[in-house]
Amino acid sequence: MNRVYCRMYQGVLKLAMPFMPWRRPELLEGAGSLLRLPALIRGLGLDRVLLVTGPVIASLGLPEPLLQGLAGEGIHCAVYAETVQNPTIDNIEAALALYHAQRCQGIIAFGGGSPMDCAKGVGARLARPDRTIPEMKGILRVRKPLPPLFAIPTTAGSGSETTLAAVITDSRTHEKYALSDWPLIPHYAVLDPGLTAGLPPKVTATTGMDALTHAVEAYIGRSNTKETRAMAREAVRLIFQNLEAVYADGSNLAARAGMQRASFCAGVAFTRAYVGYVHAIAHSLGGRYNVPHGLANAVLLPHVLRRYGNAVRKPLAELADLAGLSEAADNAQQKSHRFILAINEMNARIGIPGEIAQICPEDIPAMARRAAEEANPLYPVPRLMDADELAEIYRLVMPSR
Repeated sequence: MNRVYCRMYQGVLKLAMPFMPWRRPELLEGAGSLLRLPALIRGLGLDRVLLVTGPVIASLGLPEPLLQGLAGEGIHCAVYAETVQNPTIDNIEAALALYHAQRCQGIIAFGGGSPMDCAKGVGARLARPDRTIPEMKGILRVRKPLPPLFAIPTTAGSGSETTLAAVITDSRTHEKYALSDWPLIPHYAVLDPGLTAGLPPKVTATTGMDALTHAVEAYIGRSNTKETRAMAREAVRLIFQNLEAVYADGSNLAARAGMQRASFCAGVAFTRAYVGYVHAIAHSLGGRYNVPHGLANAVLLPHVLRRYGNAVRKPLAELADLAGLSEAADNAQQKSHRFILAINEMNARIGIPGEIAQICPEDIPAMARRAAEEANPLYPVPRLMDADELAEIYRLVMPSR
């Protein structure tokens, strides 16, 4: 790894960021906001849309009020409900075929990060019919506008409703990678806390820690701006205030709304400031073993933060102060340690294990290489690590045999 090249690459991207075509999705927010979406879609002149979701969400009937509202507005809605966890290229192509067959004019992503990533993949293929998904891997490979894209999160974690990334799995190669470009940012997002009220505690926990990982990795990275720092801090504050409360009582709509807001803020932060090695390693685990992304992030986060060492001491100390974890006599190193310890302790209280059970030692070298290729030079991490150093992190979270 050429460390000088990595830092130069990241420096050029940071300088270019203020001139990029950023946008935030227009928000429908608050209890019952889902039911305001059909009239908005009709107001845009659309009468045929594709809804992308997953089989569990469909079986629970969560989209039914929206489907009824769309029908009431005279809008035909085709439903693709086969999105798997860690969505695949096959999912995207099947949903794309349905979009064309039903002559749709816009896309609704309904669910967690997986349906949103699938919907963004469909949008990317519509924008660039001349390119396959692998050909759009990486950054700035779409560059053409998508049809109207509406994002309706039913979890509070991925932040995909505000990000420019779609993370896709190639089921043939077990590779998991991101497409990142500004057209992939949804045009509208619905933050209705009632949609998350039925989440099982396990999903609440892992998606909440996913949001915390987004906020922390954005905050400690080297491409921050005043806005991304503020958004990351707001996300961390809200997560420490609300995650355990909503884990204990899923019907607490005030805490649910707080976690939705945290996820959105973390999404704004990391879509501009990027993520780091936690995500790179988690993506490799998702691609190889189909490990849920939020779970992988939660397990990995404290280990990667420790590996960064002194490079993250100051920002983690600031987050410790924000979360009310510091004591008056603490220095920055002690505050940083308290913050990492607090993540470990919160993981334990919300049922997140300390290891990734699926990891096989013989798979680690290949996964570490993929993680290093994803992160270097793109991610502006606090301290650069090569594949050999990343391999050690996999070994820290593999089960003892």
